Amino acid sequence: MQCAFLGRLGILVLGALFIPTPGSAAAQGKANYEVYAIRYATLAGFPLAELVKGADPSRKLDIAMMIWLIRGNRRNILLDSGFYHERFFQDWEVKDFTKPSDALGKVGLKPEDITDLIITHLHWDHTDGVDLFPRARIWMQKDELEYDAGEAWQSKNTHGGIDEDDVLTLVKLNMEGRVRLLNGDGQQILPGIRCYIAGKHTYQSPYVGVPTAGKTVVLASDNMYLYENLQRHAPIAATLDAVSNLRAQDRMRQIASSPRLIVPGHDPMVFTKFADPVPGVARIQ
Repeated sequence: MQCAFLGRLGILVLGALFIPTPGSAAAQGKANYEVYAIRYATLAGFPLAELVKGADPSRKLDIAMMIWLIRGNRRNILLDSGFYHERFFQDWEVKDFTKPSDALGKVGLKPEDITDLIITHLHWDHTDGVDLFPRARIWMQKDELEYDAGEAWQSKNTHGGIDEDDVLTLVKLNMEGRVRLLNGDGQQILPGIRCYIAGKHTYQSPYVGVPTAGKTVVLASDNMYLYENLQRHAPIAATLDAVSNLRAQDRMRQIASSPRLIVPGHDPMVFTKFADPVPGVARIQ
């Protein structure tokens, strides 16, 4: 009973953090956001050699599956949508799973509260939940969608990690007028929030810069799997171009206010490096 009460209290406190006061930057219409990592699952025993190029093949890690909430300027913006369809549980050892739309309850939100959804790339664990947020406007790179819905399927070796049903869902959402296509590097999609073309994890997968209170956070998604990539200046193992991935990491350092504010896509250490207002949530600041 006490744990349940504390859980509800945590949500109430976290919800209070989201209410702009009259003198706050959000209330004044300035580009100033709060950023949260929300953990919705774990993939157990993942080989580090598939995350960090050159890592010892015997090393394993239980990696964090995350979505990121960007809140401010009267918007609830989600970066990536996670996965939930049953077909993915047959191929992976998934632990501690909560449907991404339900995981929003940790921060006092419902799926229909999401105003915008940024999809960094079409791999199943970042795109499969795109249909869970019924009111969200969806943002993604034009070249990524065009390649993954077209040329990627001309060879059996060029669509690994891309699920055909997810692609069809995105094409349908585009036909419904819900998708906004970004064309090029450094595109501002909402006040202060920019998508930067990265180092070819997929055909055109961006990372995102977000202004917070006097600082800039970089959400790397899979363009940097772990803090170890940045610390060792080691490219991700799954990339079409290792050199361009390292260039992207270097540029992230220039954009972020500090290396600490470059947030990797799957590192469980995110939840120990930053304060956790409620379990499974890290406030990036």
